[in-house]
Amino acid sequence: MNERIKLTDSTRSAIVKLCEGNPGALSVCLEIITNDARIDPQALLHGIGPLLMLDSLGIYGPRIWMLYKDVCGQDLVKTLAVLRSWQLGHTSKQKIDHAILSRGDGLDVDAVLLAVQETLPEFGQELEEEEVAIVCLVP
Repeated sequence: MNERIKLTDSTRSAIVKLCEGNPGALSVCLEIITNDARIDPQALLHGIGPLLMLDSLGIYGPRIWMLYKDVCGQDLVKTLAVLRSWQLGHTSKQKIDHAILSRGDGLDVDAVLLAVQETLPEFGQELEEEEVAIVCLVP
């Protein structure tokens, strides 16, 4: 795959490259930058790490929004769990792509979250009682 994000990119330019002008994708990427360290405290590259994963998976523009909304039920913790699951080798790119194209079919995101939490016990724990809601920029 030909990644778009380069080492010379700022966070802003990386988000612009990922979002392709899609307001939903922009909302998701901004929330990732804001909340990733709290959701995934064991991550090495807080905020930018999940953006790099989206890039490596070839998930851009409206597909970012579809992953968040249609696959993960507008749950940022589950969205980040899907990305971490791929990084950990638990979920394939093909399975994620299929889920995005088919509105979540074939990917049990609750099971994905549990599998990630078995590997990374601190994942999503700080937010158990607190909801992470994205302010939707699209009607």
